[in-house]
Amino acid sequence: MSPPRLALAVRHVHFEDCGTLGDVLRARGFEIRYVEPWRENVRELESTPADLLIALGGPVSAYEADRYPWIADELHLLERRLQSRRPTLGICLGAQMLARVLGARVFAGPKELGWAPLQLTPAGQGSVIAPLAGETTSMLHWHGDTFDLPSGAQLLASTAQVAHQVYSWERFVLAFQCHPEVRHEDIESWLVGHACEIAATSGVSVERLRDDTRHLGPTLAGHAKRVFTDWLASVGL
Repeated sequence: MSPPRLALAVRHVHFEDCGTLGDVLRARGFEIRYVEPWRENVRELESTPADLLIALGGPVSAYEADRYPWIADELHLLERRLQSRRPTLGICLGAQMLARVLGARVFAGPKELGWAPLQLTPAGQGSVIAPLAGETTSMLHWHGDTFDLPSGAQLLASTAQVAHQVYSWERFVLAFQCHPEVRHEDIESWLVGHACEIAATSGVSVERLRDDTRHLGPTLAGHAKRVFTDWLASVGL
């Protein structure tokens, strides 16, 4: 019996895990290993033969290495991963870090916190993320930074507030500014973990986030699983 394939997931806060992506990976025979970059030397992971590298979300910024020195190590890990042309997935902070590694500017942008549909570009409509089109589902957004589109990247989706929501780079990188991986049953941990941010954001409430996630989350979960499944197949996983 062959050993399971390995997915390394760089996790920045405990409750922002792989979610529905994790469900898909386990169903496809992957072992998921979570890595916390302030706890482990992520530069040493360059030699780990991971089939997939995932950079997850978190409440810091990709340009704050002066405050959080481990950010430089994670950027280095992602840079080496891209040089190897191996499957890599970024979500929220992870997407911003990938954009920075690819030479794009990451900066403070319009605050998006809550549910809103994606507007898919023509390229997005013809890609694996087609099930996430706004006429069929909505998406959870939870970020204050954004980024310029990296050189050579293909823009797949936007929102009314933020132009660069989903992009691909070559055939092996997919990055989401938003949160397709969220499971509606996990939202309470987000509401507690980000309580201060919610309280400080005008027009946002715990009650509204909870209700919207309960109503919109199950549909997103079903469509996101299809997206993750199709993307993994497209990169040979």
